[in-house]
Amino acid sequence: MIVIKRKFKQNYKTGFPILLKEAILGKVPTTEGDIVQLVDDADNYLCTAYVGYQNKGLGWVLTYDSEEKINYTFFYKAFQRSIELRQKFYNSTKTNAFRIFNGEGDGIGGLTIDYFDGYYMFNWYNKGIYQFKDKIMDAFMNVTSFKGIYEKRRFEEGDKALQGDAYVCGEEAPTPLVIMENGNYYALDFNDGGMVGLFLDQRDVRNCIQKKYASGKSVLNMFSYTGGFSIAAAVGGANRTVSVDVAKRSLEWTQENLYLNDLSLMSNEIIITDVFDYFDAAYKADARFDLIVLDPPSHSKTKKKIFSVEKDYVELINKSVRLLNKEGVIVASTNHSGLSREKFMQQIEEGFKAEKASYKVLEEFRLPEDFRVNKKFEGSNYLKVIFVQKG
Repeated sequence: MIVIKRKFKQNYKTGFPILLKEAILGKVPTTEGDIVQLVDDADNYLCTAYVGYQNKGLGWVLTYDSEEKINYTFFYKAFQRSIELRQKFYNSTKTNAFRIFNGEGDGIGGLTIDYFDGYYMFNWYNKGIYQFKDKIMDAFMNVTSFKGIYEKRRFEEGDKALQGDAYVCGEEAPTPLVIMENGNYYALDFNDGGMVGLFLDQRDVRNCIQKKYASGKSVLNMFSYTGGFSIAAAVGGANRTVSVDVAKRSLEWTQENLYLNDLSLMSNEIIITDVFDYFDAAYKADARFDLIVLDPPSHSKTKKKIFSVEKDYVELINKSVRLLNKEGVIVASTNHSGLSREKFMQQIEEGFKAEKASYKVLEEFRLPEDFRVNKKFEGSNYLKVIFVQKG
């Protein structure tokens, strides 16, 4: 039993999902996987949580029913409910990759599950939830059918990062596994470290670029990874795309995605270099673009630079504005949960001001429908994408 300080009582009564160290009165729980009841200073029940260290949290709330047991039935019902809510995605004829369970948005923080044309990928974000693996897998396999199940462990064991990729059961997925999104094809690899080749939370943004912004335009895709935005733009009629990423694997992977969609390498260029070096080269070549996509990782490190969204996004905007044609558009994106929408907008504004350029916001995106969020926790809706047009 854990006593919650009085000033945090109302937060937990109204659905706040994270067990915070600063909210606890007395001893802090340390055994990950333990189920604990939270009570107020008058010993009134608030909720039940599990202990699992993740970022700044000590665990996640699971239920507000003091009688509910955290067992096979609990997990079975949670998966049954989450799958029912995604039936329109399962029934889609143009998309077969989406999220079917989104952590605290579906009631169990620390666990996400993605669907890829019959294969499921479990992502475990702390050691505590991983202690329930057997019950969770048993419940899941009785809720739905599947071709195969994989997992990625994204927590640390002592000083060692586990981040392991593992086949769990069923058929082994081919390499690459080709999936479809909005009618386009993408090659995935379940054994490529922490990522698989496509960020599913950007599906609506890619579709928007393809349908509304690409036709007849020149497009620069920075931090391009496997070229997802470039593919969408090219299919949407862009007359030229340039994909820039420092990782060497991006070249072959993007080429494969272009090939899958019958797109030419002649009009869809791939450049392997640091994005900041590319900016310098583009200025010298007097290059200009109609659409620039900026979707960097929250933090990254190259031989020349340590990049952080919080301190360096203004520079990205500033450098991009200089490459924009008149009325050109920047797709500014970040998945950094610690950066508010307001602060992100301030960075965009500062970047334009540095070039003495005006702008207007055209539209915005947050997480898509399958990435359900917990409205009581701002960090749950982490994705922020803002389309900004140069004046």
